[in-house]
Amino acid sequence: MTMSAVRIGRAAPVALVAAALAVLVWLALVAAPPDAVQGDAQRLMYLHVPVAWLAYLAYGITAGASLLYLVPRTRRDRWDLLAGASAEVGVVFTALTIVDGSLWARPIWGIWWTWDARLVTTAVLLFLYLGYLALRRVPAPAGRRARRSAVVALIAFIDVPVVHLSVIWWRTLHQQPTVLNPELAPQIHGIMALTLLEGVVAFTLLYLLLLRWRYRLARAEAEHEALVLALALRPPSCAPAGTAAVASAPEPVR
Repeated sequence: MTMSAVRIGRAAPVALVAAALAVLVWLALVAAPPDAVQGDAQRLMYLHVPVAWLAYLAYGITAGASLLYLVPRTRRDRWDLLAGASAEVGVVFTALTIVDGSLWARPIWGIWWTWDARLVTTAVLLFLYLGYLALRRVPAPAGRRARRSAVVALIAFIDVPVVHLSVIWWRTLHQQPTVLNPELAPQIHGIMALTLLEGVVAFTLLYLLLLRWRYRLARAEAEHEALVLALALRPPSCAPAGTAAVASAPEPVR
């Protein structure tokens, strides 16, 4: 494969994500009309809903990869690396969900934050996975660290359906699900539905790109850690002959 082909292969995913996001911006700000009730503030939905769903997806991938790691037959280091990489991207999307949700709440509810069931459970979700990522950094043998991280990831994922169903289970300021509601009757149609779908597609592509980059970095980090450990555990007899000779040579008399 030529160098130019490699460069094109690397640039193509970035160009695809950029194009999808550009289409989303045009649809959200130009093509889609303002909401009859919320006005232009409703346009934040085209960002808020996709990033929230992609956070769910990221944590779902983390949970699935963690489960595969815990099963002896499918235990591979790549599942642990994938779980950690997806969780990091999920944390970014969760934080973005809270931020743009607050920007949307200010003109609609008149406040930046309230102790609403959806908001609180989402904040808990963010802290659960921040704790998971912190646990992955605690020094320990690689296998033990991966197993305990996988268990914590599966426990943390319990909060994902709680977040989604919180607006159904409890009285809340947050609106009911727009698409995946209990009646399975979407409350959005036409160009607005198309724009929301484009948002989901664009941010899914962005998630896959970020996940690919973070997974590659995680593999490089794991290989570097293994190399450092191997060098640290190497017996002195494996040292180069020249090094041993220099170390044993007497110091010159002064």
